[in-house]
Amino acid sequence: MTVKISNKIVGYRVKKADAESNAAAAPDQTEQAPVKMNENIERPDFLLGTTYKIKPPVAEHAMYITINDILLNEGTDHESRQPYEVFINSKSMEHFQWVIALTRVISAVFRKGGDVTFLVEELRSVYDPNGGYFKKGGVFMPSLVAEIGAVIEKHLKAIGLLESEEMSETTKRILAEKRAEFEASQSSATNDEKSSDYPANATMCGKCSTKAVIVMDGCATCLSCGDSKCG
Repeated sequence: MTVKISNKIVGYRVKKADAESNAAAAPDQTEQAPVKMNENIERPDFLLGTTYKIKPPVAEHAMYITINDILLNEGTDHESRQPYEVFINSKSMEHFQWVIALTRVISAVFRKGGDVTFLVEELRSVYDPNGGYFKKGGVFMPSLVAEIGAVIEKHLKAIGLLESEEMSETTKRILAEKRAEFEASQSSATNDEKSSDYPANATMCGKCSTKAVIVMDGCATCLSCGDSKCG
């Protein structure tokens, strides 16, 4: 439609026709946006918790690691479970100070939000100058801090923040057959108690840190994770 201007133009302004409708729609868009973990989220009255028990040989008593998770965007398509805080309890007082400091730092990182999976690699890279130890099952831990990192890794896999590398049923069957064949080929036997679930003369795996590598037909194969190298 054409409009004839009869008066002298002394000023102008641009009016957006959809300004009011956009303003009305803004609150709905804000409500639909998924809530992401950040340090401004207040601690709710209820958190989902999981407790893990470890008994490292370097500590006199067992340690109980509790990781509490917060549920974000509950009941929506964006629902997610995020770690919120961690506690470590034990009768041992020798590690009390640094354990408390470590839990507070880890909890602060959890509440900050973003990608917290880097904590696993950082903790598992800590080495004890006095040497590490083998935990039950023959898995080598370079330090107590590294085992705490392994627990956090297990928890992050359980809630879906880390992908779990599961072997196929075919790979499991092949490894079981290879293990049986290897054990049958060993003529020497021992009555000593085994600290590992794998053959006594197995060596350390560089991938999963488990004492489960055997050599058959020129191939070094890990019976734990399936890693194999032929020479």
